[in-house]
Amino acid sequence: MQILSLLSFLSLNEWMVLAIFLSFIYLLFRGVPVAYALVGVSLGFTLLAAFVLDPFEDAINQYIAYDDTRLDYKRISANAGRFFGGLINNPVLVALPMFIFMGLMLDQSGVAQRMMRSMQVLFGALRGGLALSVMLIGIILAASTGVIGASVVLLGVMGLPTMMAQNYSKPVATGTIAASGTLGILIPPSIMLVIMSDQLAISLGDLFMGALFPGLLLGFLYIAFIVVFGLIRPSAMPLPADREPVTIKIVLDVMLSVLPPFGLIMLVLGSIFFGFATPTEASGLGALGATLLALASGRLNLTVFKDVMRQTLNTSGFIFAIFVAANFFALVMRRYGGDDIIKDMVLGSFQDPNHVVLFILFIVFLLGFLLDWIEITLIIMPLMLPIIQGLELAIDGYGVLGDPSVVWFAILVAVTLQTSFLTPPVGFALFYLKGVCPPGVTIGHIYRGIIPFVLLQLLGLFIVFEFPQLVTWLPAVAYAN
Repeated sequence: MQILSLLSFLSLNEWMVLAIFLSFIYLLFRGVPVAYALVGVSLGFTLLAAFVLDPFEDAINQYIAYDDTRLDYKRISANAGRFFGGLINNPVLVALPMFIFMGLMLDQSGVAQRMMRSMQVLFGALRGGLALSVMLIGIILAASTGVIGASVVLLGVMGLPTMMAQNYSKPVATGTIAASGTLGILIPPSIMLVIMSDQLAISLGDLFMGALFPGLLLGFLYIAFIVVFGLIRPSAMPLPADREPVTIKIVLDVMLSVLPPFGLIMLVLGSIFFGFATPTEASGLGALGATLLALASGRLNLTVFKDVMRQTLNTSGFIFAIFVAANFFALVMRRYGGDDIIKDMVLGSFQDPNHVVLFILFIVFLLGFLLDWIEITLIIMPLMLPIIQGLELAIDGYGVLGDPSVVWFAILVAVTLQTSFLTPPVGFALFYLKGVCPPGVTIGHIYRGIIPFVLLQLLGLFIVFEFPQLVTWLPAVAYAN
């Protein structure tokens, strides 16, 4: 009891919120799956409120301030339907499995392989041509699929052996592939933006349009780095000995190889931009378009279709399981007053609204070293929403955009979360790539290769922070039309 009296400078709710977060992090480090960790912590602190805090309220109140906002565990059962039913009834989340299906089916269509072959010939005479080919294909795939694992593996299988045969520096080759493969999480259509739209209760169309320029900005920074690095360190990107001269036939072949994925991009994003379809409807169009591309290439059969359906079900099921668990976790946190505690702590620490945003982005960046983007999006974003809505941010929505400050913040977080795929120890792009690396390429080569691209991502984040118009202008134009 003397220990409790020493800790009385915090209220009971504040200690419970801290204990909830520490328990969750402990379970993750113990190797417990994310969904189980979320449910286990939430259930444990619900039972704690029911069988310890309520019966012994008077005794506890002698040592720690017992707030009136303590958890009412009876409301857990009253709101049980929201854990699952609310997700199933959400029309935005219907787009999630559709976009996953579209990305997986596009990988089976052979479109990327054809682009790689034609671009290798086109850029073969340029220093760093292979790296440029990989980067451009990564950008195109990012705009037609949001499945990071599939993109990284596909680019690694197609590009890495060729780059190694041409004596590319191993860090340069692996860093280029890992960075280009992660662009799909930002450039729409992106499954991360679908989830953010649900968690922040904002338009998915706003997020898709708002993320387009920042995503292309990152792609431009990557390409500029490859060109400049090739000039500074030519030995890291040697020219091929058997390079072919560029002809009209080669240029036409590249244009024809890019046409199918470009058509798919226009089908999805164009239908949203011009108001022909909602993002949910556009996801169905994208899934159908990718299926038709696979059929036209002669690669669609019953085995491929069943495999894509099975992978879509597994990926969607994994994400929705975390959704349900995160809803349970968020409800328990909210009943302990966690959202108010965090809001008061953050707003009380900074006077300038921009400093608040920078502090949140810094926390998200650090969490990216330890957690996956899904956990960060589902746990952190709902807690940060009241803070952002309470700030007086001078973000120009051009008189059309509904809530420009929240859209701008969401894209800032999305750009920050790009780093979570590349930063060890849990950067998933690093492990996807290592799984398809040829002998002689170590995890150390990959770690060294991603350093400049992480720095470029932070540079892109700074540019988007300084120029919010990169986010808000296109959604405003789309709605004005």
